[in-house]
Amino acid sequence: MKTRMIALAAAVCLTAALGFASEANMGTWKLNDAKSKFPAGATKNTTVVYEAAGDDVKVTVDGVDKDGKPTHNEWTGKFDGKDYPLVGDSSSTTRAYKKVDDRTIELTNKKDGKVTAKGRIVVSADGKSRTVTVSGTDATGKKMKYTAVYDKQ
Repeated sequence: MKTRMIALAAAVCLTAALGFASEANMGTWKLNDAKSKFPAGATKNTTVVYEAAGDDVKVTVDGVDKDGKPTHNEWTGKFDGKDYPLVGDSSSTTRAYKKVDDRTIELTNKKDGKVTAKGRIVVSADGKSRTVTVSGTDATGKKMKYTAVYDKQ
């Protein structure tokens, strides 16, 4: 009986690991500034890391603000379209990711229940790059729109 339980637990862990491994967004992504289009004074997310956190996904974002000062935010949740807390972002308190297909995710940021940004993340067919297109309002309420291209590390 004990052997069966251990085998079952190992199978469940392996299945979860394979599920995350097949997720195109998992891993570390570095901003390709030359291929990206940001408005003047925009915050730039220079490194984004997607990693398994139990049954959830943890997204860690590091970057620089308009003054070149470092920024950092973290989100942990599921790609199920539900709002989960976003820590460290002055313009948003929650983020929701919704998986569209194997290479596409939609995101919605909110502050106090009000949408502050919407976007789409598309991983290239070869899995070596991804394009993030976002529009919304920044921390000061000013409208913004950008396209960021990231290379897989």
